[in-house]
Amino acid sequence: MADDKETMDDWAAAMAEAEGTDGATAVELDELKEDAPPSGEDKLKLDTILDIPVTISMEVGRSKISIRNLLQLNQGSVVELERVAGEPLDVLVNGTLIAHGEVVVVNDKFGIRLTDVISQIERIKKLR
Repeated sequence: MADDKETMDDWAAAMAEAEGTDGATAVELDELKEDAPPSGEDKLKLDTILDIPVTISMEVGRSKISIRNLLQLNQGSVVELERVAGEPLDVLVNGTLIAHGEVVVVNDKFGIRLTDVISQIERIKKLR
């Protein structure tokens, strides 16, 4: 038991010494504000990534089928999806879910109306 106490004292002394001599200081971080305009340097950094291409895709649904059934598909075949009719589509950017939406037609072209955008916090949680 005496060795345990001596070890703890040595440990406490080492921690106190490390705290006092490493030159580290506490730093307060500025709170992030959504409406704060970016500084010149930040704007340059942002401009650097704004032109990076990403792949956006809309997923109606998925299905798992055997290769045998896949090879039997032809024009007019119907593949059952795991989703129910009327359920929202998934909007993915580089394979990461960012929103849900519904199909719309505008000027004879299909589009997606976003109905629910995944929060940044939730997207970051899914990355881990």
